Amino acid sequence: MNILKLKPSCKDYLWGGTRLKEEYGKEYEGDVLAETWELSCHPDGPSYIMNGAYRGKTLQEYIDGEGKEVLGTHCRRFRDFPILTKFIDARDNLSIQVHPDNGYALKNEGQYGKTEMWYVMDAGEGAYLYYGFRQEISREEFERRIKEDTLLEVLNAVPVQKGDVLFIESGTIHAIGKDILIAEIQQNSNVTYRVYDYGRVGKDGKKRDLHIEKALAVTRRVPILRDKKSYPHVADCDYFTVDKLNLDGKVMKRMEGTVSGESFASILILDGEGRIICGQESLAFQKGDSFFLSAGSGAYQVEGRCDALITTIREKAAPVRIGIDIGGTDTKIGLVDVHQKLIASVSVPTNAGGRTPVQVLRDIGETALALLNSEGIPLDQCVGAGIGVPGTVDRKMGVVRYSNNIRWEQVAVAEEIGKILPIPVKIANDADCAALGEASAGAGRGWQDVVMLTLGTGVGGGIILNGEIYEGKGVGGSELGHMVIMEDGEPCTCGRRGCLEAYASATALLRSAERKLGKKELSPKQIFDLAEHGDEAAQEVVEDYRKKLATGIVNIVNIFRPQLVLIGGGISAQGEKLLAPLREIVKENAFGGSKGEVPEIEAASLGNQAGMIGAAGLV
Repeated sequence: MNILKLKPSCKDYLWGGTRLKEEYGKEYEGDVLAETWELSCHPDGPSYIMNGAYRGKTLQEYIDGEGKEVLGTHCRRFRDFPILTKFIDARDNLSIQVHPDNGYALKNEGQYGKTEMWYVMDAGEGAYLYYGFRQEISREEFERRIKEDTLLEVLNAVPVQKGDVLFIESGTIHAIGKDILIAEIQQNSNVTYRVYDYGRVGKDGKKRDLHIEKALAVTRRVPILRDKKSYPHVADCDYFTVDKLNLDGKVMKRMEGTVSGESFASILILDGEGRIICGQESLAFQKGDSFFLSAGSGAYQVEGRCDALITTIREKAAPVRIGIDIGGTDTKIGLVDVHQKLIASVSVPTNAGGRTPVQVLRDIGETALALLNSEGIPLDQCVGAGIGVPGTVDRKMGVVRYSNNIRWEQVAVAEEIGKILPIPVKIANDADCAALGEASAGAGRGWQDVVMLTLGTGVGGGIILNGEIYEGKGVGGSELGHMVIMEDGEPCTCGRRGCLEAYASATALLRSAERKLGKKELSPKQIFDLAEHGDEAAQEVVEDYRKKLATGIVNIVNIFRPQLVLIGGGISAQGEKLLAPLREIVKENAFGGSKGEVPEIEAASLGNQAGMIGAAGLV
C-alpha cells in the first residue's frame, strides 16, 4: 500500500468558522470548526487512515508498523514525524503569538519548536494578517506594550489575497486575521506562546492565558522581510519543501512525479477533483482531501483538475562534520556545523593501554554513529570526519606512525574508522587540530600566524602559518613538546632527556610537586593556590615550571615569530597566574626584546572543544 488517504483531527477553537464543514466536506458534529489537522502524528491531534490494511489506525501506527523507512532517508535526522499540515478557517482574529525555536522548545517544553508556512486559500475583502514588527523595538517596549494592550500599534499588518504565501520562521510574531482560509505546513509541534488575545474569554468564562515571559525570551523584535529565496518552491527550509500543483483539466490535466526513498510525499488538495495513481493503486480525490505517499513508492500520477500543495523533506542544507580528538586519557567526539559551532559532543575513555588500536577505533566510530543517531542526524548528512591523534602522523596516508602517549605504531586510523563511518576521513596531529580549532573559531580567530601549546598529559604543539597548519615537507608535522630545553635532563616519554614535555606538561608539574611537597594527587589548581597563599615549596615548584615553559616559548618565538602564542590544556585554566609572568619572561628573553615584535600570549578559549572543531576543519 503506497497511497494513504487521511482523515483529520478537528479543533473547535473559539475564533473558528464553518467553511471547512460546509465547503470542504469535513465531518464534525460541533458548531465551530477552526482547524483540521490533515497530516499529523502529533498526540494532540493525529490523522487517521481511511483505506487499506491500516484503515482506522493513526498515521503514527502505520509508521510504527511498517518502519520509519516509509518516511525516507531525509527524515532520519528527526526524532519524531517532521511536519504537521492543517486547514485553518479564521472567522475571527487569531491571537497574536510567537513560536520558539528547537533549542528553546526542547529545553522548556519537551518538544520541537515551530517554523511554518501559510498558503492563503481564500480571503475576504480587506483581509489582513500580522507578520512581524513595523520597526525594531526593544524588549522593554515589547513588554510594556503587551501589558498596556498597545502591541497592535507596532505590528506589521499585511493585506492578503488568495494565493499569497508567507513563511513564518520561529521567533516571528504573527497572527491570522479574520475572514481568511489558510493551508498551513509546519514543524510537528503544538507549542505556541500567546501575547495578545483581544480580551477574549475561553469556554470556562475566563480570559485565556498569555505567555509573556516565554514570548519575551524567543521573539525577534525586528521587521521581517519577505523574499523569494524558496524559488522555485512555494516554501523551502530544513523542515519541509512545498511545491504547488495546478491542473486546469484542459491544457494541463496530468502530472507525473516520483516518490523516491529519500522522502515521503504529502498531497493536500486545495480545490478540484480527479485521481491519484501509484502502481496498481488508484484513489479518487476532491477538494479538501489529504494523501500520504510512502517513501520509495516510485512513479505516481495526478489526473484531473486541482490546486494542490505537495510537501516533501529535503536533505538538510547545512552539512555536519564529525570532529574526533583522541587523547591519552579520553576521546572527545563532536558534531560541527558550517559555522564552526559544536552542535553536540560526547567524551569516552580512550583506554588504549588495555585494548588494541583496532578495538579503540571501532568503539570511537560506533560512538560517533550513536551521537549522530541521538541528535537525529543521518550519516549521509555528514561530509566527512576529521581525527586528531597524539604523535607522529602521516596525514596523506591516514596513518599514525608513532604515538608515545597511547603507544601506537603504524596504525591505519583513517582506514579503520572508515570501516565504521563510510565517509571521507582525514587525520592530523592532535595539537595541530587544537591550534586549527582555536585559529578558526577561538582565541586565534583573526590572526594568520598562531602557535599553540597544549599542556596536558604531554605537551603538544601546533603551528598555524598564513591560516594553514604548518607541517614542513616531511611526515609528522611539528613536535614542539620535544625540543630539548635541558641537556641530560628529565627523561621524556619519547626516549630522550630534557624535552619541554618533561618539564611543562601537567604530568611534569604534578611530579615536581610530589617531589618538593611530598604530597600525591594534587591538582594543578591546588599547586598554584598553595603557591599563591605563601607555601614556599609550592612557590618553588610553580616558579620553576613557569621558567621552563617560558624557555620553550622563547625558542618558538625566536624561530617562527608568530603574532600570537596560545596556551591550552588543563593548566591554561590558571589564567593570569600563569600568563602574566610568562609575558614578562618572554619579553625579557626573546631575541630583540622590546625592540622587536613580541607576540601576544593568551589562554586558548575553546577548552576541550578546540581539538574537535579543529579536527572537523580537516574535512
